[in-house]
Amino acid sequence: MAISIENTRRRRTLPAAKPAVNTGRANRAIGHRDREETRQRILAAVGRLLARKGSKGLGINAIAREAKVDKVLIYRYFGGIGELYRAFALEGNTFPSLEELAEGRLPEFPNLQPAELAKVIIVGFGRAIRRRPITREMMRWELQERNELTEEMAKERERQALQWLTLAPDLHGADLPAVASILVAGQVYLTLRSKTTDKYNGIDLNSEDGWKRIEAAVALLSDLFFQNATKKGKKASSNRRKGLAKGLGS
Repeated sequence: MAISIENTRRRRTLPAAKPAVNTGRANRAIGHRDREETRQRILAAVGRLLARKGSKGLGINAIAREAKVDKVLIYRYFGGIGELYRAFALEGNTFPSLEELAEGRLPEFPNLQPAELAKVIIVGFGRAIRRRPITREMMRWELQERNELTEEMAKERERQALQWLTLAPDLHGADLPAVASILVAGQVYLTLRSKTTDKYNGIDLNSEDGWKRIEAAVALLSDLFFQNATKKGKKASSNRRKGLAKGLGS
C-alpha cells in the first residue's frame, strides 16, 4: 500500500504534457517580424539622414550605415533606391495630418465659420512644417530635383490639399484654391528660407515674434478673401431674386 500511495504521489507531480508546437509557423512569424523591423529601421534611417544632412546625405551606402544593416537588405526589401524613396514618401509620415493642423480644435470644425476654419488649417500647416525637419528637407529637395521620392511627395501633398479643400462651402466662384496656395506657399518659402537667412523684409524668421507677424498677415488676408466672397455671394443671390421676380412679373 505504501508503494502504491508513493506511486500515486509521483504520478500527481509529473508535469503536464506540453502541446505540440508548430516550429515552422513560429519561425515564419519570427521571420516576418524581423523583416518588418528591418524595413522600419531602413525607413527611419532615410528620415534621420534627410533631417541631418538633407538630400545630399542620401544614398544606398549611407542609408545602410545609418540603419546598421547590409545594403543587400535594401535591395531585398525595397528593390532599389527609387522604390525605397517611394516607400518612404508613402509610409514615412512625411506630411502633417488634419488632426495635427487643427492643434486640438478638430471637434470644433463642424461649427466653425469658413473663414475661421481656413485660418486654422492654413496657419496650422505653417506651424507643422516648422516642427518637421524631415518634411522641410523633402520640400527643399522637391524644388531642386525630380525623382521617385519628390514625385510621390508631391502626389501625397496634392491628395491631402484637395481633401482639405472639400471642407469649404460653396463660395460662389471665389477661388479658394488659388488663395490658399499663395498663403501656404508663402509660409513654406519663408520656412525654408530661414535656414539660410535670419531676416526677410525686416522680419526675423527665426523668432517667435517674427512668425506671429507672418501668421497675423495670413489671417488678415484669409479674412479679406472670405469677406469679399461673402459680398459676391450676397450680390449673386440678390441678382437671382431680382431676375426671378422680373420673370414672374412679365
